[in-house]
This record gives sequence, structure tokens and C-alpha cells, in this order.
Amino acid sequence: MQNRRSISPLRSRRAKLLAGVVALGTAGLLTAQTIVPSQMAQADPVRVDNVVAPVDFSEVVRTVSPAVVSVQVKQAAEPRMMNFGGGDGFQDFFKGLPEGHPFERFFRDFGGQGGQEGQKPRRTPRQFGMSQGSGFFISKDGFVVTNHHVIDRGTEFTVIDHNGDTYDATLIGADKRTDLALLKIEADKDFTYVDFADDAPSVGEWTVAIGNPFGLGGSVTAGIVSARGRDIGAGPYDDFIQIDAPVNRGNSGGPAFNMKGEVIGVNAAIFSPSGGNVGIAFAIPASTAQDVIMELKNDGKVVRGWLGVQIQNVTDDIAESLGLEEARGAIVAEAQENSPAEKAGLRSGDTILAVEGTQVEGPRELSKIIAAFEPDTDVDVTIWRDGKEQDVTVKLGRLQETEQAAATAVQPSVEDTSTSLDDLGLTVTSKADAGLDGNGVVIAEIDPDGPAAEKRLNTGDVILEIAGMEVNSPADVLEALEKAEKDGRKAVLFRIETNDTTRFVALPMNLA
Repeated sequence: MQNRRSISPLRSRRAKLLAGVVALGTAGLLTAQTIVPSQMAQADPVRVDNVVAPVDFSEVVRTVSPAVVSVQVKQAAEPRMMNFGGGDGFQDFFKGLPEGHPFERFFRDFGGQGGQEGQKPRRTPRQFGMSQGSGFFISKDGFVVTNHHVIDRGTEFTVIDHNGDTYDATLIGADKRTDLALLKIEADKDFTYVDFADDAPSVGEWTVAIGNPFGLGGSVTAGIVSARGRDIGAGPYDDFIQIDAPVNRGNSGGPAFNMKGEVIGVNAAIFSPSGGNVGIAFAIPASTAQDVIMELKNDGKVVRGWLGVQIQNVTDDIAESLGLEEARGAIVAEAQENSPAEKAGLRSGDTILAVEGTQVEGPRELSKIIAAFEPDTDVDVTIWRDGKEQDVTVKLGRLQETEQAAATAVQPSVEDTSTSLDDLGLTVTSKADAGLDGNGVVIAEIDPDGPAAEKRLNTGDVILEIAGMEVNSPADVLEALEKAEKDGRKAVLFRIETNDTTRFVALPMNLA
């Protein structure tokens, strides 16, 4: 038997207008530049006066270049696959990228299968590999900053300074999560060094990148800061500065300078479909690098606090379904088993709004805030639960390199009917009818033109909760929707499980 229930479609949402301002840049002197934004009604156009760009960068380069070095790394390497027909050298060309790096997919393997049909690649032993990048001195006694992916798997480290002098270096520590590493040279001399900038750069500010692209030695490129706060999927603490100064392989670990000769960022990645520079590079901000490098210098490692939750953004419709006045915070999809969060009583559906009074705008901010605390620290976490703010005290754990979420204990469902929710664009059925065990109901069908499809729900997804109520049958689904309707919700929050990963999705309701 199939039950049907119709929910009135959500009225169309108000469109948002994004106004853009296009600035015209010049290669020489820029003065009295007038910028007239379109779509803006005002008496007088906005103006930018007395902005002077440098004619050249030679003074900055002359001053800071002695602090920039090349870094060569001898790596332990496994036997590699040789392809008949050549082209193997290209496989090593972008070897500096670590396995699983978010930009790994943009670089092509030119080796191919090669050779004659049916001929198999053969393994050839190789005792070591070589990697190279850039770095810079941060103290006169020989501490050198570079990237983690430059020194990864390294057994021997060599630093070549501005004059071509070569020094053996020792790895003090490295942090994979921020892609930073610290080396140390022992020498009877003082080195020229540079400082990190105290202030974050402004978008549009000039920057100079110096490094060792393609092993060519000290090369200088210039451009502007084209964006800040970039999240490129490299890790939970992404906050990259985007620059358009040409950066290539070998620049990794090198500095990006402002016009005062201060380091605003550590060059770490490029965006490139072909492997060459296309004017989009990413640098780790000085504020992040300075803190991490100080910990590496003092302790040889970075220790971070751990909360132990799977979290996601709070969108406008999720905020509406929770009764929040605005979309902010990070909603807990699941608290990991035996984690500090679970022990403190945090649960799925809680929205974390603040930690120790610091507002949480989203998941990225929450990760950074928690990581800044030492393990075993008691922190006050402000959450939104059951339509009101509550405070929970959590004793943080220690973040390990890998943290695994435990499987949820479930009980089988016995309901065997199905329900079609036409205006949500989906049909649900019991797990028993779907031949499955465990809690929740299964999405049996999706209307490709319905709200569920628009939110990227798929057949086979499991609905665990609706509006905070556990659902184990289609009848539970109807009951939860009716309650949400009585509560006056314009959107209802679904907790969805897909391939052992949980997330929240808000589907629209209209009470007309």
C-alpha cells in the first residue's frame, strides 16, 4: 500500500544581486584613477587618489634576496614502474606534489602505457629520489622555512644560499596539515634573514615572489594579491592568500614579500590544468606560518586540540528549519564515538555557535578555533539546541593525524509500506522492503525536477532523522513532517546518510 501526502511548493526565493567593481591596472605610475561602478545610483563617482605603484622592485629584491634559499632533498624511494616507449621523465616532473594533494588532478602523466601492445611495464630499482624547492631564513642562526611537501620522505637535506654556498641541514619539524616545515643549518656565520608581516595584505597590494622554479635558482616574479581566505581543499585550516605573481614548481616553500620586504606568505600551490603557471598561486598566510613555525622551533611538532565531530555549514534553509534568525555556526552531523564531543553530550543536530565566546561563522572557523587550544583544555561551547542557546563544557582531546568516525549501532526496521512525498520530489520505503538492516528509511525514488533532486539527494540515501525526530518507517516520516508543519517551519531538516557519511539537508515547506 502506498500513502501520498502533498506539501505546498516553496515560493521562489528572492534573488541576490552581486555588484562588481572592475579596476583598470597600469604597468607604470597610477594616479587619480577614477572607478565608476555600474548599477550604482549616486551623485558623484567614487575616486581613488594618490595611489602610486612602484616603478621597479629592485630595491626590495636587492634587500631580501640573500635570505632566500634553494632546498634540495634526497628521498627514500620505492621501485618505480618503467614504461617502454619513454616519457618516464615527465612522471618525476611534478614529483613535488604529495600523494592526494588537491591539485594533483591538474597535472598529467605523459608516460602513458607506451611500448608494444601487450608489453607490460617492468620495475626498476631506485635507491633514492631527489626533490627540490625553495625556502628562506627566519633567523641569523640558520633556521629555514619551507613546505612539508618539499621535505616529505626526505633522508638528507641541502640548502643552497644566495651566493651558491651549500650547507647540510637538519629537519627540526614538519606539519602536514598546514604544509609547513622547519630546517636548521649549523654554520660559523650569521645569515641574512627576514621577518613575517604583522598585518595581512590587502587585495590589490603588490607582492614579489622569489624562489627556485624548475631548479633555476633565485628567480623573481611580481604581481598583486588577487584574493584572500581561499579554501582549496588542501586541509581543515585552509586560509590561503591568492597571488597572480608567476609561481611554478620549485617555488614551493619560497616567500611572497610585500613592499616592506616582509613575508606575507609561503608559496605552496598553483592552479593549473597543464602544469604551467596560469596566474593563480596560493600562499600560506604569515599569520598561520608564524604560529606553526614557532611551535616547530620549540617542540618539533604541532599539537592541536580535538573536538571529534563531523560538521557542515548552516545554510539559510537549514537555519530556518532550526529556528535560527540567521545562518551561522556549524551544525553537528555526527559526534564521533568516545570523542570529547560525545563525552560532553554534544549530539547530531546541535549547532555550534561559539567557543569561549568567539563566534563561529562556519566549519573552517570552528576547526581553527579548536586547533588553537592545547589538548586537555576545558572550553565552553555555545550550541543551539531545541530552539534555544545552551552552554556545554568540553574537555578537548589531542588531534591525531587520522581520526576515524565509528559506525553507529542500528536496529532493523519492520515497516513494509512506502510513502510518496510528491511535493518534496521523493518516495521513501522501509529498510526491510529495501532488503537492508538498520535505522532510518530509504529513498526509493527521486523526481529529477523536485526539491530533493535539487538538494542532490539520491536513491539509496537513508533518512535518519526529520526535524530532530528519528524515523524508521514511512509512517514516522509523515508524523515528523506533520509536526514540522504544525510548528510553522518553512523548511524541514533531514539528516541523511550516504555511504557511511552523514549530512543535513533542508527541504522547503510552505504553509499556505
